Amino acid sequence: MAVRRHRVITLLTGVLAVVLLAATPAAATTRTTDSAAGWLAGQLVDGERFEAVFDGVAYPDQGLTIDAVLAFAAAKVADTNAAKATAWLARPEILTGYVGDGTEAYAGATAKLAFVAQVRGKNPASFGGVDLVARLRGLQAPSGRFSDRSAWGDFSNAFSQSFALLALKRTPAGAPASGAAYLAASRCPDGGFPLQFEQPTCASEVDATAFAVQALIAVGRYADAAPGVTWLASKQAADGSFADFAGLANANSTGLAAQALLAAGRPFAWLKARSFLLTLQVGCPSADRGAIAYTAAGFDPSTAPRATAQAVPGLTVSGLATLTAAGSRPTAPVPACR
Repeated sequence: MAVRRHRVITLLTGVLAVVLLAATPAAATTRTTDSAAGWLAGQLVDGERFEAVFDGVAYPDQGLTIDAVLAFAAAKVADTNAAKATAWLARPEILTGYVGDGTEAYAGATAKLAFVAQVRGKNPASFGGVDLVARLRGLQAPSGRFSDRSAWGDFSNAFSQSFALLALKRTPAGAPASGAAYLAASRCPDGGFPLQFEQPTCASEVDATAFAVQALIAVGRYADAAPGVTWLASKQAADGSFADFAGLANANSTGLAAQALLAAGRPFAWLKARSFLLTLQVGCPSADRGAIAYTAAGFDPSTAPRATAQAVPGLTVSGLATLTAAGSRPTAPVPACR
């Protein structure tokens, strides 16, 4: 009955979301999902990647590049850029620099790369010559936790566990029950989920809860996800926003929460969050029209790419469990002023 009820809720949510989106006026403004994704595509270096610059030296930013590819899939645009980015991620030096070279192995990065490969229709068991699925399963501890194997320590967290479940759910063997049980057991007494596991004090966070909720829903653990959904909804401000652990309302947390709430059958909470995100979008006549600012303080080129990448999925009706790039338009929309 729980599965059937969830399917009905999901169907109704999808229908309502489409109706709500269709009712949103957009033609004369740049405040649209397409324009956000189009701006993001325009920020890619050589149309394929993001970089992080420290002391004048550019380093590959695989994590942000993956966020952008997922955003393009959610918006169903910029497929040409997404294909180039995926090819870049599969380069041996880029891949091993992210997931580890064998001696070093990072659970979160491995899971996230396997997931984006699946979203792009690639085989994660043979991506860039690496079996990401086998490597990820090999990083699961007896407790069920997916952990880093590194000389620098274990930095795995709720994001790592959630992406591992989302990726492995799409494989023939499915996600391990022990992994889902570990994530469910990490829930705090207030119903939310912490970013860091096994801490003396369990501190729920919006971003971690948003990912955990979607992962648990994806593997059919609806009852375990439900307290997280309730906690998440209780943290939404009157203007629709969500704040980070420091109490700062921002596009990143709001985008992640919005996507989780819609996946959990809370379309009206999603719509409020979506409306807040659109208030952060840069309009005409700015050259950065379409970008989504990190906070209401306004556009900042150092934070806008990540804010936009994480906000775009929250503007759409695409949940992580079913996200696919199939059917995406090849071009990246260029927002025009009228």
